[in-house]
Amino acid sequence: MTTNSLEPRQVTVLVVDDSDDQRQLMRAHFQRAGCDVLLAGTGEEGVAKARIYGPQLAIVDLLLPGISGWQVAAQLRTDVPNCAIAISSVLDAGEYPAADARLPKPVTGDQIRRMLAQLVPEWKAR
Repeated sequence: MTTNSLEPRQVTVLVVDDSDDQRQLMRAHFQRAGCDVLLAGTGEEGVAKARIYGPQLAIVDLLLPGISGWQVAAQLRTDVPNCAIAISSVLDAGEYPAADARLPKPVTGDQIRRMLAQLVPEWKAR
């Protein structure tokens, strides 16, 4: 089977959150939006997966075991500079580190689609 180079590339999203419920909720929203989804329950796991897979977008919770979401965001900026970063947290948005987007919890499918349209040019709404 040959691949047409004009076909849109599947967008890969990395979700770094220590809550299994939040990871699964975001997975469902991003999969419905047509994305491939990688999940990580710790900051270290998220950074490792980002280095291997080079996602177009990373959703980072701030309160993580091990390295914090602040540290994850900084490391992703260095290791995967083309990856857009969105912070998703229950903390006040004024406490978020610099990022490409803020995604306060609870997250909705509409918020995710708007964020994808804004941050990931190769994503096409389905």
